[in-house]
Amino acid sequence: MLTSACAGAVARVPRESSIRVGTAELYVREVGDGPPIIVLHGGPDFDHTYLLPEMDALADSFRLIYYDQRGRGASARGVAPEDVSLESEMADLDAVREHFGSPSVTLLGHSFGTVLALEYAVRHPDRVTALILMNPAPASHADFLLLKSERARRWPEDVARLKLLAATDGYRRADPDAVAAYYRVHFRAALARPEDVEKVVVKLRASFTPEAILKARKIETRIYEFTWFRDDYDLLPKLGDLRIPTLVLGGDHEFIPEECAAHIAQAIPGARRVTFRDCGHFSYLECPADVRRELDAFFKR
Repeated sequence: MLTSACAGAVARVPRESSIRVGTAELYVREVGDGPPIIVLHGGPDFDHTYLLPEMDALADSFRLIYYDQRGRGASARGVAPEDVSLESEMADLDAVREHFGSPSVTLLGHSFGTVLALEYAVRHPDRVTALILMNPAPASHADFLLLKSERARRWPEDVARLKLLAATDGYRRADPDAVAAYYRVHFRAALARPEDVEKVVVKLRASFTPEAILKARKIETRIYEFTWFRDDYDLLPKLGDLRIPTLVLGGDHEFIPEECAAHIAQAIPGARRVTFRDCGHFSYLECPADVRRELDAFFKR
Protein backbone atom coordinates (compact mmCIF):
# COMPACT_ATOMS: atom_id res chain seq x y z
CA MET A 1 0.00 0.00 0.00
CA LEU A 2 2.82 2.42 0.83
CA THR A 3 4.41 1.98 -2.58
CA SER A 4 1.25 2.97 -4.38
CA ALA A 5 0.73 5.86 -1.99
CA CYS A 6 4.20 7.20 -2.68
CA ALA A 7 3.65 6.86 -6.42
CA GLY A 8 0.41 8.80 -6.12
CA ALA A 9 2.13 11.53 -4.13
CA VAL A 10 4.87 11.89 -6.74
CA ALA A 11 2.28 12.32 -9.49
CA ARG A 12 0.51 15.16 -7.68
CA VAL A 13 1.63 18.70 -8.34
CA PRO A 14 1.86 20.86 -5.19
CA ARG A 15 0.02 24.17 -5.18
CA GLU A 16 1.88 27.11 -3.65
CA SER A 17 0.37 30.29 -2.26
CA SER A 18 0.82 32.87 0.47
CA ILE A 19 -1.37 34.20 3.24
CA ARG A 20 -1.00 37.70 4.62
CA VAL A 21 -1.37 37.85 8.42
CA GLY A 22 -0.64 41.34 9.67
CA THR A 23 2.91 42.19 8.59
CA ALA A 24 3.78 38.54 7.91
CA GLU A 25 3.32 36.66 4.66
CA LEU A 26 3.06 32.91 5.25
CA TYR A 27 4.24 30.52 2.57
CA VAL A 28 1.78 27.66 2.03
CA ARG A 29 2.22 24.42 0.10
CA GLU A 30 -0.87 22.32 -0.62
CA VAL A 31 -0.93 18.85 -2.16
CA GLY A 32 -3.55 16.13 -2.55
CA ASP A 33 -7.31 16.01 -2.25
CA GLY A 34 -9.63 14.86 0.48
CA PRO A 35 -10.05 15.81 4.13
CA PRO A 36 -7.67 18.67 5.01
CA ILE A 37 -4.69 18.10 7.30
CA ILE A 38 -2.65 21.10 8.37
CA VAL A 39 0.95 19.99 8.93
CA LEU A 40 2.94 21.76 11.65
CA HIS A 41 6.69 21.39 11.27
CA GLY A 42 9.06 21.13 14.20
CA GLY A 43 12.18 22.94 15.23
CA PRO A 44 10.90 25.43 16.09
CA ASP A 45 13.82 26.84 14.09
CA PHE A 46 13.20 24.72 10.96
CA ASP A 47 10.77 25.03 8.06
CA HIS A 48 8.48 22.45 6.44
CA THR A 49 10.95 21.16 3.83
CA TYR A 50 12.58 18.54 6.06
CA LEU A 51 9.27 16.65 5.98
CA LEU A 52 9.45 16.17 2.22
CA PRO A 53 8.97 14.13 0.17
CA GLU A 54 8.09 11.35 2.62
CA MET A 55 5.11 13.06 4.23
CA ASP A 56 3.58 13.64 0.80
CA ALA A 57 2.77 9.93 0.67
CA LEU A 58 -0.41 10.85 2.56
CA ALA A 59 -1.57 13.04 -0.34
CA ASP A 60 -3.25 10.06 -2.01
CA SER A 61 -5.96 10.24 0.66
CA PHE A 62 -5.70 13.68 2.22
CA ARG A 63 -5.30 17.33 1.34
CA LEU A 64 -2.02 18.22 3.02
CA ILE A 65 -1.55 21.88 3.89
CA TYR A 66 2.01 22.72 4.89
CA TYR A 67 3.15 26.20 5.83
CA ASP A 68 6.40 27.70 7.02
CA GLN A 69 5.87 29.22 10.42
CA ARG A 70 6.34 32.96 10.75
CA GLY A 71 9.95 34.08 10.37
CA ARG A 72 11.19 30.72 9.11
CA GLY A 73 11.80 29.30 5.66
CA ALA A 74 9.84 31.03 2.93
CA SER A 75 7.81 32.92 5.57
CA ALA A 76 10.87 34.81 6.84
CA ARG A 77 10.77 37.92 4.66
CA GLY A 78 9.82 41.11 6.51
CA VAL A 79 9.56 39.34 9.87
CA ALA A 80 11.74 40.30 12.84
CA PRO A 81 12.20 37.80 15.69
CA GLU A 82 10.30 40.21 17.95
CA ASP A 83 7.27 39.75 15.70
CA VAL A 84 6.97 36.11 16.76
CA SER A 85 5.24 34.92 19.92
CA LEU A 86 3.10 32.00 20.97
CA GLU A 87 0.05 34.13 20.28
CA SER A 88 1.25 35.01 16.78
CA GLU A 89 1.80 31.29 16.13
CA MET A 90 -1.80 30.60 17.13
CA ALA A 91 -3.13 33.48 15.02
CA ASP A 92 -1.15 32.27 12.00
CA LEU A 93 -2.43 28.73 12.33
CA ASP A 94 -5.99 29.99 12.60
CA ALA A 95 -5.48 32.19 9.54
CA VAL A 96 -4.28 29.18 7.53
CA ARG A 97 -7.33 27.18 8.60
CA GLU A 98 -9.68 30.03 7.76
CA HIS A 99 -8.00 30.71 4.41
CA PHE A 100 -8.86 27.23 3.20
CA GLY A 101 -12.48 27.57 4.30
CA SER A 102 -12.43 24.72 6.81
CA PRO A 103 -14.43 25.24 9.99
CA SER A 104 -12.57 22.30 11.49
CA VAL A 105 -9.38 20.51 10.43
CA THR A 106 -7.06 17.72 11.44
CA LEU A 107 -3.74 18.95 12.80
CA LEU A 108 -0.61 16.88 12.28
CA GLY A 109 2.29 18.14 14.34
CA HIS A 110 5.81 16.77 14.27
CA SER A 111 8.19 17.25 17.21
CA PHE A 112 7.73 20.84 18.49
CA GLY A 113 4.86 21.16 16.03
CA THR A 114 2.89 18.97 18.45
CA VAL A 115 3.17 21.67 21.11
CA LEU A 116 1.65 24.21 18.72
CA ALA A 117 -1.09 21.74 17.77
CA LEU A 118 -1.96 21.17 21.42
CA GLU A 119 -1.90 24.89 22.23
CA TYR A 120 -4.31 25.52 19.38
CA ALA A 121 -6.59 22.63 20.34
CA VAL A 122 -6.83 23.92 23.92
CA ARG A 123 -7.80 27.38 22.65
CA HIS A 124 -10.10 26.26 19.82
CA PRO A 125 -11.30 22.69 20.39
CA ASP A 126 -14.28 23.24 18.08
CA ARG A 127 -11.91 23.98 15.18
CA VAL A 128 -9.96 20.73 15.46
CA THR A 129 -11.39 17.52 14.01
CA ALA A 130 -8.51 15.28 15.07
CA LEU A 131 -4.95 15.45 16.38
CA ILE A 132 -1.99 13.47 15.06
CA LEU A 133 0.95 14.03 17.38
CA MET A 134 4.02 12.58 15.69
CA ASN A 135 7.13 12.19 17.84
CA PRO A 136 5.80 14.73 20.34
CA ALA A 137 7.95 17.24 22.16
CA PRO A 138 7.45 17.86 25.90
CA ALA A 139 4.18 19.55 26.84
CA SER A 140 5.38 20.95 30.16
CA HIS A 141 8.39 22.61 31.77
CA ALA A 142 8.86 19.53 33.95
CA ASP A 143 9.05 17.24 30.93
CA PHE A 144 11.46 19.66 29.24
CA LEU A 145 13.75 19.34 32.26
CA LEU A 146 13.33 15.56 32.06
CA LEU A 147 14.44 15.67 28.42
CA LYS A 148 17.56 17.64 29.32
CA SER A 149 18.52 15.45 32.27
CA GLU A 150 17.90 12.17 30.43
CA ARG A 151 19.94 13.30 27.46
CA ALA A 152 22.85 14.25 29.69
CA ARG A 153 22.61 10.90 31.48
CA ARG A 154 22.25 8.66 28.41
CA TRP A 155 24.45 10.47 25.89
CA PRO A 156 27.03 12.50 27.84
CA GLU A 157 29.58 12.35 25.00
CA ASP A 158 27.12 13.88 22.54
CA VAL A 159 26.17 16.63 25.00
CA ALA A 160 29.83 17.48 25.56
CA ARG A 161 30.50 17.48 21.82
CA LEU A 162 27.55 19.76 21.16
CA LYS A 163 28.86 22.29 23.67
CA LEU A 164 32.20 22.32 21.90
CA LEU A 165 30.59 22.72 18.47
CA ALA A 166 28.29 25.52 19.70
CA ALA A 167 31.36 27.42 20.92
CA THR A 168 33.11 27.40 17.53
CA ASP A 169 33.33 30.55 15.44
CA GLY A 170 31.66 28.82 12.49
CA TYR A 171 28.61 27.83 14.52
CA ARG A 172 28.27 31.26 16.13
CA ARG A 173 28.47 32.91 12.69
CA ALA A 174 25.84 30.43 11.43
CA ASP A 175 28.07 28.91 8.78
CA PRO A 176 25.74 26.33 7.16
CA ASP A 177 28.34 23.55 7.18
CA ALA A 178 29.18 24.15 10.85
CA VAL A 179 25.50 24.12 11.75
CA ALA A 180 24.98 20.91 9.75
CA ALA A 181 27.89 19.35 11.70
CA TYR A 182 26.16 20.35 14.93
CA TYR A 183 22.88 18.73 13.91
CA ARG A 184 24.73 15.60 12.82
CA VAL A 185 25.66 15.12 16.48
CA HIS A 186 22.40 16.51 17.84
CA PHE A 187 20.29 13.91 16.01
CA ARG A 188 22.71 10.99 16.33
CA ALA A 189 20.73 9.56 19.24
CA ALA A 190 17.38 10.44 17.67
CA LEU A 191 17.27 7.96 14.80
CA ALA A 192 17.60 4.20 14.73
CA ARG A 193 19.96 4.04 11.71
CA PRO A 194 23.02 6.21 11.00
CA GLU A 195 22.13 6.58 7.32
CA ASP A 196 18.82 8.20 8.31
CA VAL A 197 20.67 10.76 10.41
CA GLU A 198 22.47 11.90 7.29
CA LYS A 199 19.20 12.02 5.32
CA VAL A 200 17.72 14.39 7.89
CA VAL A 201 20.82 16.59 8.01
CA VAL A 202 20.93 16.85 4.21
CA LYS A 203 17.29 17.97 4.18
CA LEU A 204 17.96 20.63 6.79
CA ARG A 205 21.21 21.79 5.17
CA ALA A 206 19.44 22.46 1.87
CA SER A 207 17.61 25.49 3.30
CA PHE A 208 20.42 26.82 5.52
CA THR A 209 21.73 30.35 5.00
CA PRO A 210 23.50 32.36 7.71
CA GLU A 211 20.75 34.99 7.75
CA ALA A 212 17.98 32.39 8.04
CA ILE A 213 19.80 30.45 10.75
CA LEU A 214 20.46 33.50 12.92
CA LYS A 215 16.85 34.70 12.66
CA ALA A 216 15.45 31.23 13.36
CA ARG A 217 17.68 30.85 16.43
CA LYS A 218 16.29 34.05 17.93
CA ILE A 219 12.75 32.96 17.14
CA GLU A 220 13.37 29.56 18.73
CA THR A 221 14.55 31.22 21.94
CA ARG A 222 11.49 33.47 21.99
CA ILE A 223 9.13 30.52 21.54
CA TYR A 224 10.90 28.66 24.34
CA GLU A 225 10.53 31.70 26.59
CA PHE A 226 6.77 31.48 26.12
CA THR A 227 6.74 27.72 26.75
CA TRP A 228 9.50 25.41 28.02
CA PHE A 229 11.56 28.05 29.82
CA ARG A 230 8.63 29.09 32.03
CA ASP A 231 8.58 27.33 35.38
CA ASP A 232 4.78 27.26 35.32
CA TYR A 233 4.40 26.00 31.76
CA ASP A 234 2.19 22.91 31.79
CA LEU A 235 -0.31 22.02 29.08
CA LEU A 236 -1.13 18.62 30.54
CA PRO A 237 -3.96 19.61 32.95
CA LYS A 238 -5.71 21.49 30.12
CA LEU A 239 -5.61 18.47 27.83
CA GLY A 240 -8.06 16.62 30.05
CA ASP A 241 -10.88 18.81 28.74
CA LEU A 242 -10.29 17.85 25.10
CA ARG A 243 -12.75 15.56 23.37
CA ILE A 244 -10.80 15.30 20.14
CA PRO A 245 -9.76 11.97 18.56
CA THR A 246 -5.99 11.84 19.07
CA LEU A 247 -3.21 9.59 17.80
CA VAL A 248 0.21 9.82 19.48
CA LEU A 249 3.02 8.26 17.46
CA GLY A 250 6.61 7.69 18.57
CA GLY A 251 9.59 5.42 18.20
CA ASP A 252 11.64 3.26 20.51
CA HIS A 253 14.82 5.11 19.48
CA GLU A 254 13.59 8.57 20.48
CA PHE A 255 15.93 10.97 22.18
CA ILE A 256 12.90 12.46 23.90
CA PRO A 257 11.99 10.32 26.94
CA GLU A 258 8.97 8.11 26.31
CA GLU A 259 7.35 9.58 29.42
CA CYS A 260 6.79 12.82 27.52
CA ALA A 261 4.58 11.12 24.92
CA ALA A 262 2.96 8.96 27.61
CA HIS A 263 1.99 12.01 29.67
CA ILE A 264 0.27 13.59 26.65
CA ALA A 265 -1.58 10.40 25.72
CA GLN A 266 -2.67 9.85 29.31
CA ALA A 267 -3.92 13.42 29.61
CA ILE A 268 -6.17 13.40 26.52
CA PRO A 269 -9.28 11.24 27.03
CA GLY A 270 -9.36 8.32 24.61
CA ALA A 271 -6.02 9.11 22.97
CA ARG A 272 -4.28 6.19 21.26
CA ARG A 273 -0.52 5.91 21.69
CA VAL A 274 1.68 3.78 19.44
CA THR A 275 5.43 3.21 19.75
CA PHE A 276 7.15 1.83 16.65
CA ARG A 277 10.04 -0.62 16.93
CA ASP A 278 13.40 0.21 15.35
CA CYS A 279 12.19 3.75 14.71
CA GLY A 280 13.27 7.12 16.05
CA HIS A 281 12.24 10.77 16.13
CA PHE A 282 11.46 11.03 12.41
CA SER A 283 8.97 8.19 12.11
CA TYR A 284 7.46 9.44 8.82
CA LEU A 285 10.91 8.87 7.26
CA GLU A 286 12.19 5.89 9.27
CA CYS A 287 9.11 3.65 9.37
CA PRO A 288 6.62 5.03 6.82
CA ALA A 289 4.69 1.78 6.34
CA ASP A 290 4.00 1.53 10.08
CA VAL A 291 2.94 5.17 10.22
CA ARG A 292 0.58 4.73 7.28
CA ARG A 293 -0.98 1.62 8.80
CA GLU A 294 -1.74 3.45 12.05
CA LEU A 295 -3.11 6.52 10.29
CA ASP A 296 -5.40 4.42 8.10
CA ALA A 297 -6.70 2.57 11.15
CA PHE A 298 -7.13 5.82 13.09
CA PHE A 299 -9.25 7.47 10.41
CA LYS A 300 -11.34 4.35 9.87
CA ARG A 301 -12.21 4.44 13.55
